[in-house]
Amino acid sequence: MTRRRPGRDEHHTSGADGPYTGDGPGTDDLTGPGAASGIGRRRFLGYVLAAPTLTVAAQLGAEVLAPRAAAAAPAPVPSPPSPAELLDLNDLLTLAALPTSHLLTIRLDPDGTAHLALPRAEVGQGVTTSSAMLVAEELDLPLDKVRVTLADARPELLFNQLTGGSNTTVSTYTPLRVAAAVARGRLLHAASLVLGQAVSTLTTKAGAVLSPTGALLGYGELAAKAAAVSDSAVTVTLKDRSRFRVIGTGRNRVDALAAVTGRKEFAMDLRVPDALPTMICRPPTINGTVRSVANLAEVRAMPGVTVSTGVAVRARTFGQCVDAVRALRVDWGPGTAEGASDATVLAKLRRAELPLVVPPLPLLTKAVDARFTFHFASNAALETNCAIADVRTGSAEIWASLKAPIVAREQIALRLGLPPSAVRVHVTEGGGSFGRKLFHDAAHEAAEVSQALGKPVKLMWHRTDDFRQGRTHPMSTSRVRATYALGEILTYEQRHTSIATDFGHGIGELLTAEAARLPVADLAFSETMFQLTQISPYHLGVTTQLLAETDGGFNTGSMRNIYSPNVRCAQELVLDEVAKRTGQDGYALRRRLVKDPRARAVLDEVARAGEWGRTMPAGTAQGIAVHTEYHSAVAVLAEIDCRPETTGRKVPNAYTGPRVTKVVCAVDVGLAVNPRGLEAQMTGGIADGIALTLTSGLHLEDGHFLEGSWDQYFYTRQWNTPPELEVIVMPPTGDEPGGAGELAVAGAMAAVACAYGRATGTMPTVFPLNHAAPLAFTPLPTVPPVPASPVDGRARAL
Repeated sequence: MTRRRPGRDEHHTSGADGPYTGDGPGTDDLTGPGAASGIGRRRFLGYVLAAPTLTVAAQLGAEVLAPRAAAAAPAPVPSPPSPAELLDLNDLLTLAALPTSHLLTIRLDPDGTAHLALPRAEVGQGVTTSSAMLVAEELDLPLDKVRVTLADARPELLFNQLTGGSNTTVSTYTPLRVAAAVARGRLLHAASLVLGQAVSTLTTKAGAVLSPTGALLGYGELAAKAAAVSDSAVTVTLKDRSRFRVIGTGRNRVDALAAVTGRKEFAMDLRVPDALPTMICRPPTINGTVRSVANLAEVRAMPGVTVSTGVAVRARTFGQCVDAVRALRVDWGPGTAEGASDATVLAKLRRAELPLVVPPLPLLTKAVDARFTFHFASNAALETNCAIADVRTGSAEIWASLKAPIVAREQIALRLGLPPSAVRVHVTEGGGSFGRKLFHDAAHEAAEVSQALGKPVKLMWHRTDDFRQGRTHPMSTSRVRATYALGEILTYEQRHTSIATDFGHGIGELLTAEAARLPVADLAFSETMFQLTQISPYHLGVTTQLLAETDGGFNTGSMRNIYSPNVRCAQELVLDEVAKRTGQDGYALRRRLVKDPRARAVLDEVARAGEWGRTMPAGTAQGIAVHTEYHSAVAVLAEIDCRPETTGRKVPNAYTGPRVTKVVCAVDVGLAVNPRGLEAQMTGGIADGIALTLTSGLHLEDGHFLEGSWDQYFYTRQWNTPPELEVIVMPPTGDEPGGAGELAVAGAMAAVACAYGRATGTMPTVFPLNHAAPLAFTPLPTVPPVPASPVDGRARAL
């Protein structure tokens, strides 16, 4: 269940395909002076580009660079602002994208549709829908007349083609609106010439220009007339928020029908001539190396199978590829995590922990001292790693779902020995990412195999490859000490220690990607990312949060929040412990300490809607948490059932354990472009948070992970999904959107962990909670590296 709180600025959802008629008579978007204050009335510079049909772009001024600062609430022991409260990762990405924002163009086609090649990845988060809404709003065009495709790798965009940090809508919000407003103004100008009437007398509605006499000209018939023979600069004013009829209204995804009817095309759906199925036989341990292959001739003789110079197989079907991979007898060399286990990694992390420096002072202060352990978590998406490559002499063409396609293009060119200009990278839609597709592992492999074979390949990772050799969220510990006296927290120290996070994608281009891989720069890059993302929403006195990293032998990556879920979960648990020891209510303590009024508002809302403090049976409890990031705030209230009849319930081949029975989430992103999409993002983040707390973790043993597929890695399943789920989208609190993609994960993880602690009376310190429980599955063998293709699909579906 989801709902929105009504606000004074709410309006009907008729949209551009409803009764709205633009800014009305008398407004000239090309030259009008802008009559009101606020972002909706600020003037911007845009361009009409030389093209056969109307093509426009935005050029932004410095005024959009102004940082947004939230008013801090007073506190008995205030905390100074953290670096991320002054400039966070989202701000950095937005600033980096600004210089090339004028390269985002909108083209109006003769059929009256607007086309945008979005330089970001659509991986299920809905950015094609929100981007289409921005264009439809300013262009007064029905949403179904806006076509959003994904742009090929464009190195001239520099930092403007990285999808991450919940930044897509934030950084494109103004550029796309400006470009659309330029197009609308140009159409009005062209119509005025055709009709012989002043621009000020014309209006726009649902993809057409209307005159006071009733004449109507469709955008399509004006597209060529509005085109320019040379680039020219114009100024525009954007709509005021009070005039929005698309932005801020809940809309279905523009790709929903294609997705549910199977017509949506992912990399594996593309038909590239002679690109045959290809798979790779992978080592039994992480990053193992190939010494030799004992039976190449035998495998070559299998029907339809050829083998490249490595251990890649190309066949007529993926079933044949699986058979060939299983048939290969490879002598493997050691990997980068040889002999490693959960215990050895944990010992290494503890040795790398930075010291705490503030001791409790007997008779004056008391302290909560705690150490939390967060095990490896899989970064596999529902769509396995896949890519198509066609490498010829002197050129290469790649198709894959990529969130950093510029880096992919440049690094693939280096590996192939080609100039970057000879490599063309097409970005396809992806079936999930959660940070996984920041890396182009499959595209890199496909290019190498295609070059070695001299033939196009359609390469796919097996599901087991994804879990055992793919990217993981690194194992980490958090050492926390909070000192307090007279019910007030005086100091808060957190030392987060992690297996190294790979930032080899940089911030979207080769320079920062290569810098992040340097032996010294990698830690500096990680520490920068940590400081740009970690915000404590509470006044906790003198606060220090530091990162240490160790061991780069694992394939890691940013997984939907990088550090925040673990860091914030530990902090919220310690806050609950302080409340318990000082006899304070957990919600009341948080409300008193929270810095941001917006954060206090979402906290109050979930406490009200979730009936905080209501009487509950023994073994059940509520937990509550707040998380702020990227100029947005979320609060989550969770209820959990830890009674034996619940934890002991049986589901075949599964782990059950505690059940989250209810979640209430309130979210404030400033201005929600698509509240319906925001609700979906929160729902997904809540499921992620439940999984990370209760059930989803990898077991490392002798240099490999035991989990080999989704049926062994217990992401939130139907039996662990809360029967009651409510997402409340708060009324707009600003004129611009904040980040939302990762927002709910940390809040949900912390709220569920706090609920568990209150239900059991013991603060949990190891995550996921089931990690030490007996395995609920029989691990797959590591040799052969993938299981046989199933032949009992019908039986499994019954």
